[in-house]
Amino acid sequence: MSGGLWVFVKHQDTPIVKANNRTLSYILLISLLLCFLCSFLFIGRPHPVTCILQQITFGLVFTVALSTVLAKKILVLLAFKSIKSGRTMRWLLASGASNYVIPICTLVQVVICGMWLGLSPRFIDVDTRSEPRHLLIVCNKLSVAAFYCVLGYLGSLALVSFSLSYLVRNLPDAFNEAKFLTFSMLVFCSVWVTFLPVYRGAQGKLMVALEIFSILASSAGLPACIFAPKSYIILIRPDKNSLKHLKNKMDPRRNGHT
Repeated sequence: MSGGLWVFVKHQDTPIVKANNRTLSYILLISLLLCFLCSFLFIGRPHPVTCILQQITFGLVFTVALSTVLAKKILVLLAFKSIKSGRTMRWLLASGASNYVIPICTLVQVVICGMWLGLSPRFIDVDTRSEPRHLLIVCNKLSVAAFYCVLGYLGSLALVSFSLSYLVRNLPDAFNEAKFLTFSMLVFCSVWVTFLPVYRGAQGKLMVALEIFSILASSAGLPACIFAPKSYIILIRPDKNSLKHLKNKMDPRRNGHT
């Protein structure tokens, strides 16, 4: 994630970075880096502070990442619909309507996490059932329903973003951001759909290991799907990172002669 951020910042004035909205790309890369780092809160001896931070950090940073992906898809959709649909779409695009997606979606998750903390905050507990011969010090979730509410909201954001892929499926390849975003949501959903049934039957240290694995897998899968192809073009194929190349891909008549 940090490498992708460095590449995008260093080459911020190139066409491929500009075409994919630099600000949203930076927000997404930073939030994914925080997603990766939040896994460290689950490692080591539980502490009252880390138990609480696990709730807040996990819910919020993943919400920012997924809402940024959603904002990117809306932006791509508005950009191309505005060409055909007239003033309304152009006004939405010019007003930066997609930028409100991130704070609104994050605010909803803040409310959910706030209710979770207020009604049933996590605390340090001793687990005597997972390993009868050992006493395990763990962070007790207390309210499993609240945990699933946080996951459910993240899942809904992923599904909405994945559904938008149908509307942008035929966009020109020069702006194949839609294709990469769609595949990233497929990877994210696959990780967490697999996680839930396994997590329900897990206990003790296995539960923590599953949480860490799912966080790392999803936070690594998103940048791999979205930014790895762009980094490849920027670093390995700079000839494709030009206005002339983008115009050729956007113009079907030119494509027919190549």
